[in-house]
Parts: sequence; C-alpha cells; structure tokens
Amino acid sequence: MKPESHKLSFWEKAGYGCGDLASVLFWQTIMVYLFFFYTDVFGLTAAAAGTMMGVSRLLDAFIDVGVGITADRTKTRWGKFRPYLLWMSLPLAVAAVVTFITPSFGPTGKLIYAYITFIAFMFFYSAINIPYTSLLGVISSDPNERTSASSFKFVGAYLAGIIVSATALPLSRYLGHGQPAKGWPITMTIYASAAVVLFLITFLSTRERIQPIAKEKTSIRSDLKDLSRNTPWIILFAVTILFILFVCIRLAVTTHYFKYYVGEQHVAFLGKTFGFEWLASAFNVVGQAFSLIGVLLVPWFTRVARKKRAVLILLATAVLCTGSFYLFAPGQLLLIFGVQILGSLTGGPISAVLWAMYADTADYSEWKTGRRATGLVYSASIMSNKIGWALGTFIAGIILSAYGFIPDQIQNTNVLRGLKAMMSVIPLVMGTVAFLLLMFLYKLDDDIMKKIKEELEARRASA
Repeated sequence: MKPESHKLSFWEKAGYGCGDLASVLFWQTIMVYLFFFYTDVFGLTAAAAGTMMGVSRLLDAFIDVGVGITADRTKTRWGKFRPYLLWMSLPLAVAAVVTFITPSFGPTGKLIYAYITFIAFMFFYSAINIPYTSLLGVISSDPNERTSASSFKFVGAYLAGIIVSATALPLSRYLGHGQPAKGWPITMTIYASAAVVLFLITFLSTRERIQPIAKEKTSIRSDLKDLSRNTPWIILFAVTILFILFVCIRLAVTTHYFKYYVGEQHVAFLGKTFGFEWLASAFNVVGQAFSLIGVLLVPWFTRVARKKRAVLILLATAVLCTGSFYLFAPGQLLLIFGVQILGSLTGGPISAVLWAMYADTADYSEWKTGRRATGLVYSASIMSNKIGWALGTFIAGIILSAYGFIPDQIQNTNVLRGLKAMMSVIPLVMGTVAFLLLMFLYKLDDDIMKKIKEELEARRASA
C-alpha cells in the first residue's frame, strides 16, 4: 500500500468527528435559535435581525477565502491545518458567549452590539472551522476513506445538533429562572467549554499525510486562477448555496413556526399538552436524530449508489418531504413529525457526501494543474455555506417583516401563510434547482476519480 493511501483507524476518524461535534454546538445554536433570540429575547425587529445576520455572514464569507489562503501557507511541526484547532478554540468560545449577552442598551446600541459580537463570532468560527474542514482533504488520499471520515464528521455534527435541539430552549429558561435573557449566556458557556475540550481531542488524534506534489511556492493569484477553472468545484459551489438556502430558510423560522402557527397542542396518546418550546425542541431533536442515522448509512449508500447518484436520490426525497409541509394544519402533529423523520433521514446525509465530493475537486485541480490548494478549495466552499446562510436568514427576516410580523403577538393570516411558505414551498424551489444543476452539469463521477487517484499516486511516487 502506498504511503499516501493510509487506511484511517476508527479512533482517528472518531477524533476527527469530535471537531464537528464542537463546531456544531455553536453552529446549531446559531442556525436554529439566534434569529429567534434576536427577535424575541434580544429585542431586534425581524428586518433588523435578518439584515444584520445577512450582512455579517456575507462579510465573513469573503474573510473565509483569506483564512483558507493563510492556512495553505501555514507551516508548523503540527502541519498546516491542525494548529488552528489549538490556537482558535478559546477565542471562539469567548465570542460565542458574548454574542448571547443581552445588554441594557437602546435599540441603536443593541443593533451595534449585535453587529460587533456576531461578526467577531463568525470570524473566529471561520478561523477554526476552515482549517478543520480542510483537514479532511489531507488525512488520506483514498476517496473512500475520506467519505468514511466525512461521515464521522457529520455523526459528530448531528450529535451536537441533537444536544442543542434538546437542551437549548429548556436550559435558557431554566438557568435564567424563567428569564431567557439571563439563561442564554450561561447555556452558551456550557456549550463553549465542551467545545474547547473536543477541539483539543481532534488536534491530538489526527494527522496530516498528504503533501502537495509541487515543491515550489505558488502565488495567491495562481491558486485563485486554478479555482476559477475548476468546473466541478464551481458546480458544487452553486449546489451548496442552493442546498444551504433549502435548509436555512426552514431552520431560521422553525421556532417561529411552532410558536405562532402550530401553537400549544394536546397530544392525546400521551395525555399531555405541550407548548411551542417543547414541540420545537422535539421537532429539531427528531430531525437531528434521523439525520444522524442517515449519516451512519452514508458509507454503505455511496458504495451501492456512488456519490453523485446518492446525493440525487437523497435530495429528491428531501425536497418532496419539505414541500409537503405546506399542506399540514397546525394540529396534524403526526404528519408534521412523520415527514420530518423521512426528510431528515434523506436530507441529513447530503452535506456529508458533498464535503467528500469537495475533496475530489481538490484532487481534480491537482491532477489538472500540478498544484494543490486544499485550504482554498474548502474555504471557498465554506464561503458558499456562508452566502447561503446569509441569504437564507436575510430572506426569512424580510419575508416576516413584509408580512407584518410582530414578536409575542397573535399573528395575522399573512404572517402565518409566510411561515408555511418558508417551511415548504420556498425551500422546495431551492432544492429543485440544486438537483437539476448536480444532475446535468456535475461530471466528476467515481470512475473518473479512480483514474485521477491512480495518476496522482504515480506522480507522488515518482516525485
């Protein structure tokens, strides 16, 4: 077996997965609850919160490229990417806690505070998450091993998602003694402390094995030029933005959907009545749990269906499940939760396969140009995530505001119709376009990757 084709141990894959367990303790809270926190706890209007989050994420998306370029040029005894897990975990933890503090300022002061703290959080998140994600491209040259490691990454992600979904709302109320504004910073302190430990585990348990074939230094301009000519990467970039929009618009308003549309519901077979906090938490837990089950099946599914076909099958099913939410009445909890199970089981694994496909595009670029810039490939890919999240949150805020949303009041028919659309029809359109792009324009299938892998290994051996 060639040195570059290391089979990764279970423990290294599990250690790598701890990094996303740490990251998503932050990211799941941001995705699912921050918009709700800003409107119903912090005190911003929906339009102001959506615009602030959108602008901040767009700014951070361009910072991502700089982080990736810097990471590619980092040289330490620990490698290019692993050191950032050590250097940035504590600053990220502090920034996360500060973001969820509600200061006693006026509306303008609060908005300025939100901009400063959220931008700081996103910067430190990028500074650790881009190198962490780039690590996937250099721990093994074997596409199957990278797909397996990617599945461990998303096992960690969905475990964190389950933890946050199950505990964030109840903890913020309990630890704040009924005052979420006091409970949220304490909740984030707990998550942040755990994340620091988990990042350290990832740092200690992983290794960087793949070195670029080219020994000479490459310019930033040549790296960016290579990326601009990497057609498979460009297609994945567009697909990722659309897929993130598909996910983000729903997540941004899930808590609003349960608070204002579903409302308090009596569950007959349990003989109990549940408020929106419990229903929203249960809905998110179910989604994360079945996404986790789906991710565990990724290695098997990609062997049977291959990566591109696997994503197409999963995405088509998830899109249909999401679209059906427009038909559900508030009291149809069995349908709401049942379709959430199927949609999560098929939608959850998509990101895991897409990230493995990004590693393939890094190989493709090296095969085509003789140069490798893994950090740039992944940072620019994460940029697509940030653009998707920025647009998704902005769209959610603008739609709610346009329909006349006012926090903590009974909502009019237009607002309720808008919430239903953001949980169903709008994401359905985004997912359908992503499906068509991937089906007809992405050409980097498993047969081509086998040839590329063999040629790259031959070049490394001769070098």
